[in-house]
Amino acid sequence: MAPVASALRLPRALVFATLCLVVSGGGHALAGGGAVPPYVAVLGGMVALCLGYALNGRERGPEVVLPASVGAQILLHELFSRAAPAPYPMIPLTHGHARPGMTAVHLAAALLTGWWLWRGESALWLMIRLYGARLPALPLLVTPGTPPAVPVLVPSVRAVPHESGRACPVPRRRGPPVSPRVG
Repeated sequence: MAPVASALRLPRALVFATLCLVVSGGGHALAGGGAVPPYVAVLGGMVALCLGYALNGRERGPEVVLPASVGAQILLHELFSRAAPAPYPMIPLTHGHARPGMTAVHLAAALLTGWWLWRGESALWLMIRLYGARLPALPLLVTPGTPPAVPVLVPSVRAVPHESGRACPVPRRRGPPVSPRVG
């Protein structure tokens, strides 16, 4: 495994777990399932973190990120539904399963989350490929660089004949010509 991939493995897994946990927990609470107890949220976050850590040893494409996101969302939904019962009776479920509308919303949220994670993953690996070999990011963040040089402005001067016949320096100016003063 490349040193960059191993250094970024845990942060990438944390992003995956956090996003899956927030989307699932927020969706659970907004759909009427009630607030998820903290110990259940921590357990779900650890499960998603382990899944994300196991999968991200290298760059992954949409064929891995999307199913992993959908799987984590389903797993967290089931965990939250069983461990955090609704505070009030909900509309009866069909045959003990989620209603088709709820399933469609869960699937859409999971696919959108997975697509977002995959785009972030591809952007991260693109930056690593472009800048990783020439410009290591970690040393730049840790060690202070040299301050940038302050540019020295030197006015451009040209000689213009004066009334006395001698040349006198006149600074060049950029911009529209100055109209002669009247009076």
